[in-house]
Amino acid sequence: MVTPGNELLFVALGGSGEIGMNVNLYGCQGKWLMVDCGITFGDAQYPGVDVILPDLQFIEERLDELIGIVLTHGHEDHIGALPYLAGELGVPLYATPFTAGLINGKLEEEGNADRIELKIVKEEGPFQIGPFTITYTPLAHSIPEGNAVLIETPYGNVFHTGDWKLDDAPALGGASTAAELTAIGDKGVLALVCDSTNVFNPEASGSEIDVRTGLDEVVAAIKGRVLVTTFASNAARLQTLGEVARDCGRELCVAGRSLDRIIRVAKATGYLRDFPDTIDFETAMSLPANRVMIIATGGQGEPRAALNRIAEDTHVLKVHKGDTVIFSSRQIPGNEIAIGKIMNTLAGKGVEIITDRQAFVHVSGHPGRPELAEMYKWIRPEILVPVHGEVRHMHEQARFALSQGVPQAITQVNGDIWKLAPGRPKQIGHAPVGRLVLDGDVILPADGSTINERRRVALYGQISVAVAIRQGKLLGEPQVRLQGVPVEEDRDNFIADASNAAAQTVSKESSRDLEKLREALRLSVRRVAVRYTGKKPVVDVLIVQA
Repeated sequence: MVTPGNELLFVALGGSGEIGMNVNLYGCQGKWLMVDCGITFGDAQYPGVDVILPDLQFIEERLDELIGIVLTHGHEDHIGALPYLAGELGVPLYATPFTAGLINGKLEEEGNADRIELKIVKEEGPFQIGPFTITYTPLAHSIPEGNAVLIETPYGNVFHTGDWKLDDAPALGGASTAAELTAIGDKGVLALVCDSTNVFNPEASGSEIDVRTGLDEVVAAIKGRVLVTTFASNAARLQTLGEVARDCGRELCVAGRSLDRIIRVAKATGYLRDFPDTIDFETAMSLPANRVMIIATGGQGEPRAALNRIAEDTHVLKVHKGDTVIFSSRQIPGNEIAIGKIMNTLAGKGVEIITDRQAFVHVSGHPGRPELAEMYKWIRPEILVPVHGEVRHMHEQARFALSQGVPQAITQVNGDIWKLAPGRPKQIGHAPVGRLVLDGDVILPADGSTINERRRVALYGQISVAVAIRQGKLLGEPQVRLQGVPVEEDRDNFIADASNAAAQTVSKESSRDLEKLREALRLSVRRVAVRYTGKKPVVDVLIVQA
């Protein structure tokens, strides 16, 4: 058991070694503080799964030591796991108003808002959680109220950046000035725990105001209908797109529940106040094409999102030859195939596609190397702790920080328990970590029997064999059904041969042991499948005794 003593500990349970699913723990004087609790999204290795959650076993075994969860901002990879896991943790959540609005909506959807304490914290001034003094520090990002967290402890101060970039003219909200960040550095910072996502980018990420200029130029030149897809949570981009629609004389239509939710929460907390009134789908389709701009979810290829349904002609909104779809977002690694499929479908309709490769229609919300260098200069940490990235990102940021004069940099991955102070930083243990999947309404181990069985069926197919016996004798013919076994034109012959193999097995098997008979039937039918296909499908056997 690891209980923090008179020391400062750090351990990531998610987000270190991967992009997404951020969960970080700080330990001090017998207590743990959690910063963020996010999700990542399913891919082909998790068939039928949309949402992946962090395994919080380490802290669940220490619930009497956990005293709160501080949320840096409202992106899914930082708050998305709360509706499913926060109830079991049983501690207060701390968030600024906009982030709290998004969290509360999620809790209400899951029906557990009344049993989770959500504390709304203003960005001004510190607040106390056990031995930790917390101060939100606004930083520019692609969502309102992106914040770093200054964590003051008796053993040193930590500046945990969350997601950030430098932008002198952010579209929504404010950001700390160089002087304000320098003042934090003047107080002394033991550790800078820093976003690594864009460390390989040699240029600064750029300003949202420049995206408006780029989108104005692109949209003004388009004669047909315009559809723009972006991350629903990128409220800064929504503000930009509202301004672009107004600049170009186009009515605005919004398609996607998550967009509706972001706009609703943003307006309720003082943002997007001048966002244009939107029109409904029917009105959008009735207006001349050059007078409409649609904002739609689905730029990452999500099959149930608005863009995919529009591309597949299963949505009220339509795009045709002469229309243009603008992807005002970056591709998340792993989504390339799904995005390409939608792009090909759109291209087949004669729709023009514009991405950030063709025009200046997107800037990242994460820091490039020049921005990282500026942050190091202002904060002046004794130690850099890279987080929020794959292993290659975090190792590169460690190297870069050392080259910029940061005295020490450690590289860690999910589960590594580091003692940051007192003394030099050192790894003192390893916490259990892993992934859970949200499968329908059920939370399961990502590599448990259910998902492993589903993978096998997806890879090899499945055969069901049913036999009826009386006193060891076969009654009737064995029944064979199959799914996903690649026999196609040979299906009838295959079923006949598999049925014959099952019948012969019953006649040869002298044992009255049903389990031995079941295994013999499974192997005999699978041998037929191997002979036909070269694959070893999952074979399920049902024995009925008359």
